[in-house]
Amino acid sequence: MARIETRTEPMVLNMGPHHPSMHGVLRLIVTLDGEDVIDCEPVIGYLHRGMEKIAENRTNVMYVPYVSRWDYAAGMFNEAITVNAPEKLADIQVPKRAQYIRVIMLELNRIANHLF
Repeated sequence: MARIETRTEPMVLNMGPHHPSMHGVLRLIVTLDGEDVIDCEPVIGYLHRGMEKIAENRTNVMYVPYVSRWDYAAGMFNEAITVNAPEKLADIQVPKRAQYIRVIMLELNRIANHLF
């Protein structure tokens, strides 16, 4: 039995911006030949939501809830960075118990992120 083959031009499609953990950080420009993917160009950097402007009118403590929304799968890491920097700059001594709790929370967040 003869098989009919059709020739088509490659099709370029935009997939995204999307990401499994949050909205708007990844866009894929995919080139298709029929159902076969022949090229894929990732484009990153669609996250900007004006967070710098929001931070201008808030204290460090008031801004912490915003940073956990940058990456829903690893929000605790963003919070840790946001509070560690001023603590180091101001030479604030964090109690040992708080340090242990932070490490435990970061490890639980890391495990949840990997399971996700």
